[in-house]
Amino acid sequence: MNFYDQTGKMAIGSRLRLLTDKITEDAAEIYKLYQVDLQPKWFPVFHALSQKENTITEIAQLIGHSHPSVSKIVAEMSKKGIVTEKKDKADGRRTLVSLSKKGKEIAEKIKEQYTDVNSAIEEILGGTRNDLWKAIGEWEFVLEQKSLLRRVQDQKKQRESSRVQIVDYKPKYAKAFKALNEEWISAYFKMEEADHKALDNPDTYILKRGGAIIVALYNGEPVGVCALIKMDDPHYDFELAKMAVSPAAQGKNIGWLLGRAIIEKARALGASSLYLESNTILKPAINLYHKLGFQKVAGHVSPYERCNIQMELRLE
Repeated sequence: MNFYDQTGKMAIGSRLRLLTDKITEDAAEIYKLYQVDLQPKWFPVFHALSQKENTITEIAQLIGHSHPSVSKIVAEMSKKGIVTEKKDKADGRRTLVSLSKKGKEIAEKIKEQYTDVNSAIEEILGGTRNDLWKAIGEWEFVLEQKSLLRRVQDQKKQRESSRVQIVDYKPKYAKAFKALNEEWISAYFKMEEADHKALDNPDTYILKRGGAIIVALYNGEPVGVCALIKMDDPHYDFELAKMAVSPAAQGKNIGWLLGRAIIEKARALGASSLYLESNTILKPAINLYHKLGFQKVAGHVSPYERCNIQMELRLE
């Protein structure tokens, strides 16, 4: 096992597959030893049917396999004469699968095999420091809460987020501020007059009016932007606007980092409330705003045709 000692836990899938292959090879020989005409992969379906007849859907749910997988196994077992299929008399839409005469004979014959296999497994468990059976159950429970894929995605986000730096706007970022916003707006909607005002003249339209712009740098390159636009409104101090992240940099938590940073910027500027406008087709953006604490409001006249949702965040 020197190879797996070198690779470490990242090779867990390969190592488990190797262990599974060894056990499956032995399982096939064990069936031959007891002269039982079954394949190892059939066992969960066979055992379920030895308890009672069932539909393919019910079997799949019971043993945790997919419907196509169970359907294929049932077809293979049917060819061997181990199972039979028939329409449910109570509901003609349901097809019931049950063990045939041959299948029932196997179910009786296999009992001695069950006894010996269980004893052999207990012997193995008794010779190890860790109970693999309990460990598998624990892993299944933990992965049910959050899959390995999701966990790796989260780790990837955390690692890549550490390379993100949030900085204040400088004139050298003007091109990126405009390009990043034009990219997402043009992908879903069309550029409007209010867009051109803010993107063509950020210094005049945003900064000199008391607003702010922040930029997300990934490995030193601008990949995300967000602005605070001073509002002439008794209810809100700033509009959170012009948040954009490069598609090439998505999945790195940059939107979340920008959102938190711009809220802190608003607090530093003495704001007690923020306002934003968006469109509900931008589901990731709406989810982000909710995560940041924004709540839906209504009643404001928007300069944007694309606006169909308005939100606020109280900072007090």
